Amino acid sequence: MKKIWKNVLGIALIVAISISAAIATSAYLTIKKQAYSPYVTEENSYGFKQPIRMVNYETVAAEHIDFTVAAENAVHAVVHIKSTVERHGRAQQYVDPFEYFFGFGGRGYQQRQPQPQIGFGSGVIISSDGYIITNNHVVEHADDIEVTLNDSRKFTAKLIGTDPETDIALLKIDGRNFATIPFGDSDKLKIGEWVLAVGNPFNLTSTVTAGIVSAKGRGTEMYMYGSSNDDRERKIQSYIQTDAAVNRGNSGGALVNTKGELVGINTMIMSETGNYAGYSFAVPISIAGKVVEDLKKHGAVQRAFLGVQIKDVKHVEENRKKTLKVLEGAYIDSFSSQSAAKTAGMEEGDVIIAVNDSKIRTASDLQEKISRFRPGDKVNVTIDRNGSEKTLKVELRNSQGNTEIVKEHSDAVETLGAAFKEISDKQKRELGISYGIEVAALFNGKLKEAGISKGFIIMLANDQKINSSQDLEKVVERIIKKGGDDMLLILKGINSNGRNRYYAIDLAN
Repeated sequence: MKKIWKNVLGIALIVAISISAAIATSAYLTIKKQAYSPYVTEENSYGFKQPIRMVNYETVAAEHIDFTVAAENAVHAVVHIKSTVERHGRAQQYVDPFEYFFGFGGRGYQQRQPQPQIGFGSGVIISSDGYIITNNHVVEHADDIEVTLNDSRKFTAKLIGTDPETDIALLKIDGRNFATIPFGDSDKLKIGEWVLAVGNPFNLTSTVTAGIVSAKGRGTEMYMYGSSNDDRERKIQSYIQTDAAVNRGNSGGALVNTKGELVGINTMIMSETGNYAGYSFAVPISIAGKVVEDLKKHGAVQRAFLGVQIKDVKHVEENRKKTLKVLEGAYIDSFSSQSAAKTAGMEEGDVIIAVNDSKIRTASDLQEKISRFRPGDKVNVTIDRNGSEKTLKVELRNSQGNTEIVKEHSDAVETLGAAFKEISDKQKRELGISYGIEVAALFNGKLKEAGISKGFIIMLANDQKINSSQDLEKVVERIIKKGGDDMLLILKGINSNGRNRYYAIDLAN
């Protein structure tokens, strides 16, 4: 009898263990499928509201990878972006051959209005209250930005700020409880790790492609597609290189790991034609996250500088390379006039080999590490000087050589020398206009030199409608950035007495 009871108890114990295992497995799979709650949010380390993460995943072997959960979560947070740039200017005359030859009621000439330029790209919702990260070249110079969610809802987006140097922009749409992609840690990505590229190639709805991380910290000098007027701008940055297929329209889309975490923003491809040719590049979220945090808080990126001209050790001239004792690092070729590195004791010919104990192998490594900091931050920089290592504490500075907060469009504001305010509905009715901004105050600057008075209403700048001070500053920034001999700003507006006035302002000096 005892033997029978022992067998019964043994069977019962096995059954209990099996049931517990099944329940635990079911709970784990449920949590895995719902990796984060869409309803409970908290601010992440970059200041954006995201669902609270419930679990962490470990890297698994390739044969066990399941892309479906990561893809399903990601596609709902990746959006389609349509940007419209209005082309202002005089209508062009063209000959209508039917009227010219057959006289169908006209003189043979018609007016052709300038057509708007429309571009498409992708973006990633990074905050449940509607903040979206994308590429600068997707929304550059846009007058209107339309965002379409994966469920086909459409929103008009507000441009919060842009950073051409990293090709990152931040948008905002109104609403709540938007699906988001949680931020990952791009530093922990490994060469050979699987990643997904999610975006809207060729104006299609959200599309997912898979690949592996081919390289990290890729400092690459190449042509980038998607800039204004289809120009190819040379960029030197620190990218995540993958072989996930990325094409036109993918710009600004998400690069996610198999956990479904955002690790990069797809930015460009290496191609002679503009279509995918085997390599794609993404801005690491360690850089992009800091950029959008600055844009949200300050309207401009708080970029820190060491104040050094650097190059890879392998690119150092042979006569100088003979004195070096290291094979990797960022070689200091020269200093800027107000260099934080020089103040800290660095010298030409030193090789930077670490920042805060993080190894520096190339110049792009150094660029990526420093880009995470802000002016006023202090970092420990390790250098190799003729085979001897030395660690120096450096207080980073901004581009002006100090540690102050950089304000949005500071160059344009300083150049114009004026403060502006929106015009009231009453002013619009009285003057018979629907747009424009008023000069509220004048300081030493271009507007005062041109003879513009307080109260003047600016309506057009180089034939572009001005609805806000930001619109005017963008026009000025564009002229300054373009440079050259033709740096003329043409302002059209109305004086306080209601008369139309034109002002031509030379921004060359």
